[in-house]
Amino acid sequence: MKKDLRAERASRAPQRSLPPARKSLGQHFLIDPNIVRKIVRLAELQPGETVLEIGAGRGVLTEALLGVSGSVVAIEVDPALCAHLRALLGHHSSLKLIEGDAMAFDFAWLAEPFLVVANLPYYLSTPLLFRLLQARQRISRMVLMLQAEVVARLAASPGGKDYGVLSIAAQFGCEVRQAFSVSASCFRPPPGVGSAIVVLTPLSRPRVAVREEAVFFKLVRAGFAHRRKALLNSLRDEGYDPDRTRIVMAQSGIDAGRRAETLSIEEFAGLANRLQ
Repeated sequence: MKKDLRAERASRAPQRSLPPARKSLGQHFLIDPNIVRKIVRLAELQPGETVLEIGAGRGVLTEALLGVSGSVVAIEVDPALCAHLRALLGHHSSLKLIEGDAMAFDFAWLAEPFLVVANLPYYLSTPLLFRLLQARQRISRMVLMLQAEVVARLAASPGGKDYGVLSIAAQFGCEVRQAFSVSASCFRPPPGVGSAIVVLTPLSRPRVAVREEAVFFKLVRAGFAHRRKALLNSLRDEGYDPDRTRIVMAQSGIDAGRRAETLSIEEFAGLANRLQ
């Protein structure tokens, strides 16, 4: 009888309210446990490995990662969510919760190599991706939830509207695998865009040989700065000498009238090496 009364009181006890989603931070919390399980399986975490989670939110993915990883470093910028995470998961000795901006986080603080498993904040996904790609030599693999259109850009081939600087940056240093799509109903509140999971596996060496990465990516960014223009004109507008560029393009077998979106990574690399 006493046991039944305790159960009845427990059922009527108020549950801890969850922090609301903040529109200013683009928060859409994953609620589908099946999607969480699929993400964790894709990560292929091994005991003792360290995983970095960016945008821990309400902790659904964080808790699943703690079940299989030796150490989880979770970054969350929202103070209310951090308080919730401390109350929910603070008893896990393997969790290190960082309250702060992921764009300012020093990856050197983590033991190498580490994994990144995250539902990236959609409003900040592109700059975060560039940060992660720059730090790829420290990372063994990344399993990321992103807008479906960003995943399409990561995996895009030359010649299409999705192909651009992000495509080249990802494919230059990583193997890109589109895993699966995620319905808006798997989030609260539901996002107004499609979502998808991508797996990025850093390569042991860049896909193409370039003399200097900084020079290569400066050329790529200049080429795509004016997408509607021919590559020669776009580079001219970004400060490259048109006469020299025309000669080097001819030496590289690249027609001066082509647009940047038609050039492969190999063609950009050859052009950058010759221009340098």
